Amino acid sequence: MSQSAKDSACRRKREKEKKDPQSGKGQKPTRIKIKNYKKKKSKKNESMYIKNIIRESINKSILNEIQISEELQYHFDNNLSITDNAFRHGSEKYFDIINEARVLYKKGYRFNNFDQEILESEAGTFVTLKNGNTVALDFPFEYETLNEAEYKGKKVSLNKPKSGGPKKWYVYVRNPKTGKIKKVSYGSPTMTAKWNDPEARKSFAARHQCAKKKDKTKAGYWACRAHKDFGKNVSGRFW
Repeated sequence: MSQSAKDSACRRKREKEKKDPQSGKGQKPTRIKIKNYKKKKSKKNESMYIKNIIRESINKSILNEIQISEELQYHFDNNLSITDNAFRHGSEKYFDIINEARVLYKKGYRFNNFDQEILESEAGTFVTLKNGNTVALDFPFEYETLNEAEYKGKKVSLNKPKSGGPKKWYVYVRNPKTGKIKKVSYGSPTMTAKWNDPEARKSFAARHQCAKKKDKTKAGYWACRAHKDFGKNVSGRFW
């Protein structure tokens, strides 16, 4: 309600009280009608509503241009995200869904934040190591033989960040080009993370160009995802 509308309502209320001696302060309340009053939507809710309309329009347009498989259509019909893949992890169909969804994503299809993370990774891509073994890149639920490795004579788990080391955190990864295991240390032990501050997280992502960090053998990749691995109750996208 605008200020002028509030002033008008207050004025009419006082005039009505004068005509009714049994109403007013300390007596029965005075009720008046407020004409043409509508509760305004908050700018945030209005913005989200507009974004959802645009998103649905874009997605519908893209699906009209591209024919998708029955398997991916099943996900859309049942509101299943790509991360909640209907097929067994590691199966051929599992990777087919990811790769097909990635084609839509590159065309501009709007997936949710969690699906974007896997679609921007190399999940669904395979490389052959020098020893002849084939490895699935960025596979979130790797086979036991691929998830475990040896680093300097010690058994280690791959792609599982931990606290400690010369810096704040460390993680063991496999270099897809050489097949060798590498220890990646990252994070300043003297800095305090402000993960639950959206503006601080956005600023960090912009400075470090987190959206471009794709190489898991580099500290920057893991630093940009530290709040996903170690943060608590961090809402929104990973940066």
